[in-house]
Amino acid sequence: MNRRVIRGIGCLGLGVAALVLTAAADSQGPTPTLVGSAASDWPQWRGPHRDGISAETGLLQAWPEGGPKLLWKVTGIGRGYSSPVVAAGKVFVTGDGDKELVISAFTLDGQPCWKGANGEPWKESHPGARSSCCFDDGKLYHLNAHGNLACLDAATGHSVWAVNVLERYEAKNIMWGISESVLVQGDRVFATPAGAKGLMVALDKRTGAPVWAAPAIDGECASYSSPILVQAGSRTLLINCGAKNVFAVDSETGRLVWQLPQADPKSSVNTTPVLSGSLLLVSNSSRDSCAVFGARLGDDAAARVWTRELKIGHGGMVCVKGQLYGASSSGELRGWVKIDAETGKPVQVKPAEELSDGSMIFADGRFYCLTTRGVMTLQEPTEAGFRTVGTFRLADGQVQDAWAHPVLCNGRLYLRYNDTLSCYDVRK
Repeated sequence: MNRRVIRGIGCLGLGVAALVLTAAADSQGPTPTLVGSAASDWPQWRGPHRDGISAETGLLQAWPEGGPKLLWKVTGIGRGYSSPVVAAGKVFVTGDGDKELVISAFTLDGQPCWKGANGEPWKESHPGARSSCCFDDGKLYHLNAHGNLACLDAATGHSVWAVNVLERYEAKNIMWGISESVLVQGDRVFATPAGAKGLMVALDKRTGAPVWAAPAIDGECASYSSPILVQAGSRTLLINCGAKNVFAVDSETGRLVWQLPQADPKSSVNTTPVLSGSLLLVSNSSRDSCAVFGARLGDDAAARVWTRELKIGHGGMVCVKGQLYGASSSGELRGWVKIDAETGKPVQVKPAEELSDGSMIFADGRFYCLTTRGVMTLQEPTEAGFRTVGTFRLADGQVQDAWAHPVLCNGRLYLRYNDTLSCYDVRK
């Protein structure tokens, strides 16, 4: 396979390299906070607050040899790299079939409930479903690789409405297909087509009717990133990336509040922004260069303050106690690293020779790291770095595309590889 394709496809709603922003830093204003989902459990991409962090406790602090107990496994969910979501007593996951994208619902015991659909599958480079569903108020919302945004009844899988946001807002598709996992808040669903008639857009979640469209940025197009929602003073901001800018949009009015150009015009932005206190992490990638840089935000602007040469892998980063964790594939350090968000200083916590790059989530004092090669590990953070306290192989053979992020909900670890979804018991 072409090396450029392999490097670029670490995408699919995921990421490569990083940008840290200090957000809404009015010294007299309140610290910005993430706005979580109104639904419980793990109802959307990267969890309740879209930060890859679970508040659960009472979990195994180390795994037995061979890993935690496998509760169930289902196959035939369709090709894909999207992560499942868990809500309303069901597990929902997307996958591409031969003729359509399939959304499957299972009970918490792995029994099939229903199958729905959202348009055509992605048959171009690296076929498979990209985006995760978002559950809200009894409905599922999903954006397929061709820009079709669908609302389904979560109890039955029946279609409620659908609209193609690329067509409606005169936007172009991107090399590996639209990969955004949409966000729902209040009575609106938000997406980022980055078209001539809308950078970010809000639709009525009940009907799909347009509510507002943020003004286009000249020369901008969609990325593989997904938005977060941040309460900054009196404003609630949607923060996301196009291919050339990171930006904030007022969620109520659609006003473009600020934008910050990214360092490399050839970048392919792949990760979801991460907020910790007043720190925001956004990742971008380039085939030929990499950088992690910090910027301080005023009321309506951002200015860079530090830069580091690191290339954070497709799995993005998780921020815990002011430290940003992720896997760097090149630059100053290789392997799993932590970066001090205030200074940008990086420290290696696990060499690449011991643990290849991948995605992670955090819960109960442990990092759950799934490598792109299909090895699932449990890592304990120590002063000396990561200490492996559990490991097992999720996928056998010469695997390089285990890109779906882990999901943890109610003491269960959900892992997806290609057309198989597995559920493990990680409770003490």
